Amino acid sequence: MRLTPIPYLFMRGGTSRGPFFLRSDLPQERDKLAEVLLAVIGAGHPGNIDGLGGGSAVTCKVAMLSGSDHPWADVDYFFAQVISQAREVDFSPSCGNILAGVGPAAIEMGLVEPRDGQTTVRIRAVNTGSLIEANIQTPGGEVDYEGIAHIDGVPGTAAPIRLNFSEVIGSKTGRLFPTGNPVDEIDGIRVSCIDAAMPMVVALALDFGLSGYEGKADLDATRAFYERMEPIRIEAGRRMGLGDVSHNVVPKFALLAPPRAGGTVASRYFMPWDCHPSYAVTGGIGLSACILSPGTIAGSIVAPRPSGPTASLVIEHPSGALEIVADFAITAGELDIRKIGTLRTARLLASGHVYVPSRLWQAGAGQGAAAGASPIVRPPSPCLTK
Repeated sequence: MRLTPIPYLFMRGGTSRGPFFLRSDLPQERDKLAEVLLAVIGAGHPGNIDGLGGGSAVTCKVAMLSGSDHPWADVDYFFAQVISQAREVDFSPSCGNILAGVGPAAIEMGLVEPRDGQTTVRIRAVNTGSLIEANIQTPGGEVDYEGIAHIDGVPGTAAPIRLNFSEVIGSKTGRLFPTGNPVDEIDGIRVSCIDAAMPMVVALALDFGLSGYEGKADLDATRAFYERMEPIRIEAGRRMGLGDVSHNVVPKFALLAPPRAGGTVASRYFMPWDCHPSYAVTGGIGLSACILSPGTIAGSIVAPRPSGPTASLVIEHPSGALEIVADFAITAGELDIRKIGTLRTARLLASGHVYVPSRLWQAGAGQGAAAGASPIVRPPSPCLTK
């Protein structure tokens, strides 16, 4: 069997990891791109034994980078979530943890010229339209991966990477509250359907008979919760204007409970068919918007609501906590987020070529057909791909 080599960097970004590619080194046609990414990850096997995936949602992520034609941005970041045990690739979400690796990768790939000391990389998240400023430590004009910054969910310490997001409201739907309501009731459960960096459905843990302090393993073993949650998530997706989301990881789902360790709130985040071992950055931004907005489900947990103009929100999760810092205002009862961000770290793990069967794709030839059933491909919103 002939193989097609594809250059890549293998990086940890925040609490996730995966291959980083130049977009120009991959198929441009979406179905063929999906087939190649399925082969890269080794999707369809619990351990992804025939690819680079690690058998979980946080280790089956792909970042694709290119120079940006956006007047503000340096780099376009196109994200793909490969479903670990299925032939599915979801291009609809973004990932804020993998995003932590985009700045370093863009420098390593030659897309951005580093400065001596610190380099600011301006990133457009193609999937959602968000704009992100990443501050990378580059002493001597080289990316520094070592440092004293620690993030919960990752062992050890590394160089700090500060991520600041703007234009996060209405990432997929164009509205902070896509249903038009800060609270909806679906199948007897009160939820807030919110869209800031990531469309989310937020509910109270107690309404599902949970404490909200369970660990990932306990929650993933509680299949009755997922059987109750998934129809609500699907109906919420329909009401949010996202269509049939039964094979789509968006909207994500989050449960809230009162904090236990001095934070703002305790939360569990679902991806959506298993619990995140820590917390997604985009999920943290979405949840922060829910907390800051008047009238949402979070009002019964977080009181008094932060009044601004800045707020530090600490989300307690299964591995520790995630701090989100927001610069915001409430105008005529509506939330306006000027800037919102967090601290992450990243590390370059490997570089070289990953190989896929040439029958899936022959680089530059545009030929070859994949064997087996066609993958399920979920595209980003058309308005975000231009």
